Amino acid sequence: MTSFLSEKELTELGLKRLGKNVKISRNARIYGAENVSVGDNVRIDDFCVLSGVISLGNNVHIAVYSALFGGEAGITVEDFANISSRVCIYAVSDDYSGRTMTNPTVPDKYKAVQKEPVTIGKHAIIGSGSTVLPGVEIAEGTAVGAMSLCKKSTEPWKIYAGIPAKIVKDRKKDLLSLEKEYINERD
Repeated sequence: MTSFLSEKELTELGLKRLGKNVKISRNARIYGAENVSVGDNVRIDDFCVLSGVISLGNNVHIAVYSALFGGEAGITVEDFANISSRVCIYAVSDDYSGRTMTNPTVPDKYKAVQKEPVTIGKHAIIGSGSTVLPGVEIAEGTAVGAMSLCKKSTEPWKIYAGIPAKIVKDRKKDLLSLEKEYINERD
């Protein structure tokens, strides 16, 4: 038995869309698979959790111990994006102010849940241990340093780090020529 689900097992998950050359760890968990779309050349490693409406583009990697909570609002991860280990992405979150109750065991009428879509842009990379909150767009080419908190949308092709995440410097675009070469070789 391999570490990744077989083609048959992948089909039996009942994903909304299943691309080609997909590797999902036997130790990953997908809740509401009928709401999850997976593109080509995607890899999801051990102990990852995907829940709610999620769309993964092509050539996406989600590293070990990461969690994507899409809820009804949804999370979109575009082509060539990389989510490093122990990253949490939330399209839904409880209100922590104390004005309302929290947690999934409490009926909605007693809670104020923030529900806003999250987008992780093409060629974005989110460093290990980082958190992305509801409503945030990690723009194309953005690199987020390890242990960062993204509570606001980013600008394209910048490197961010910190709590809260702030621009550190510009990110190079050299990888775009490598993308073209990769696509030409693949086709």
